[in-house]
Amino acid sequence: MRAVLLTVAIALLGSAYGDEIPTEDNVLVLSKPLFDSVISSNDYVLVEFYAPWCGHCKSLAPEYAKAATKLAEEDSPIKLAKVDATQEQDLAEYYKVKGYPTLIFFKKGSSIDYTGGRQADDIIAWLKKKTGPPAVEVASAEQAKELTVANLVVVFGFFPDQSSERALAFLNTAGVVDDQIFAIVSDEKVIEEMEAKAGDIVLYKKFEDPQVKYDAEELNEDLLKNWVFMQSMPTIVEFSHETASKIFGGQIKYHLLLFLSKKDGHFEKYIDELKPVAKNYRDKIMTVSIDTDEDDHQRILEFFGMKKDEVPSVRLIALEQDMAKYKPAADELNANTVEEFVQSFFAGTLKQHLLSESLPADWADKPVKVLVASNFDEVVFDNEKTVLVEFYAPWCGHCKQLVPIYDKLGEHFEKDSDIVIAKIDATANELEHTKITSFPTIKLYTKDNQVREYNGERTLSALTKFVETGGEGAEPVPVDEESDSDDHEQPRDEL
Repeated sequence: MRAVLLTVAIALLGSAYGDEIPTEDNVLVLSKPLFDSVISSNDYVLVEFYAPWCGHCKSLAPEYAKAATKLAEEDSPIKLAKVDATQEQDLAEYYKVKGYPTLIFFKKGSSIDYTGGRQADDIIAWLKKKTGPPAVEVASAEQAKELTVANLVVVFGFFPDQSSERALAFLNTAGVVDDQIFAIVSDEKVIEEMEAKAGDIVLYKKFEDPQVKYDAEELNEDLLKNWVFMQSMPTIVEFSHETASKIFGGQIKYHLLLFLSKKDGHFEKYIDELKPVAKNYRDKIMTVSIDTDEDDHQRILEFFGMKKDEVPSVRLIALEQDMAKYKPAADELNANTVEEFVQSFFAGTLKQHLLSESLPADWADKPVKVLVASNFDEVVFDNEKTVLVEFYAPWCGHCKQLVPIYDKLGEHFEKDSDIVIAKIDATANELEHTKITSFPTIKLYTKDNQVREYNGERTLSALTKFVETGGEGAEPVPVDEESDSDDHEQPRDEL
């Protein structure tokens, strides 16, 4: 019966616009002629701009459809729609779609960037938060039970007096946390039936500990927000397209990464043993498991300079320290070695793990010299030479296009004894004093210890002039400044 009602509702929606709107799994399929009428005739519409070939879009599709179906079953006024941005390029350009998928929420005609997760429950939670009060008013124990059954995570606040300082902190937090459902209970009888006390804050979830109470004496928006984020995630989070946005967008900026193989049974062997360690430090560091059998995760191994034969293993990354990486002294993976590793990090006794290739025997034989981490400082900081360095990535399309031009540049200056044209694979060689975030990045190191970054045309004549004039016209930059030119190719993985 419910399916019949959904079909009728969708048909009526279509007839309201004169033409029936095509749907797929309760998601409206919009083209430019229908777009404006749908947005103007509905108070709440979430629109996904996608590309048919996009892997992330394909991963999102079943969760997006699941969210649309659940909202339709609830007779929600919120509609989910999608637009093929490769076909509707004018729409995509108008809404400044730069990548796929891009989700935009239209609330009474005004557009808001979607910032929630990519699981059905996350999408629904975000939309309900944007369209309703910050916290659901719960008037009975039955209603509370329905809420916990329907959602993966619900944060309850038990406040007979909603004007109290603690209640206001709870409601303020509820207003800024978009991806979780908050509920408030004011009836003292219901509070008692739920075995809570006035002033309690309890997070209910369908995994691990089913109820977790906020037990810190101090309560403010930042503390509660961090606590909700921490408790709403598994103790050890498995890395995937769906969890990546939460992992990198969360409040915890230190990540302990477990590199494991599902095929070799590592998840069964290590996860349970390491959970207590992860739980002890979860307020400071997020523990993430990575299945190294997945093709999509090979770039993460490369980022850490790891080989498949090093799995199982553990690494630590500090996002707010320029993605600084740390490696344990011991290769053995167990609870004791991991805890010692984490303790050493927080004690400040660990040194960064910097990647470096071996120095090729013929590194200086060609006009363009090959640098690695071990010879970089010796060559580049020679006060008797001007050195131009291209920081490149082997997979970077812009870098590949530059190769013939850069080779000719090396030939042009080959006989100049005080000028060096060099290159370094910045994905395989890391420098403590210089962090590179986009490719290619080209820097000129002058004899007077100035560093000038090149942002001009990538032509032989322009590069030649830049070297000959000592980077004239370019502002000197600190050695460790990072380039963020829009024309540069960004790394394609978060890690």
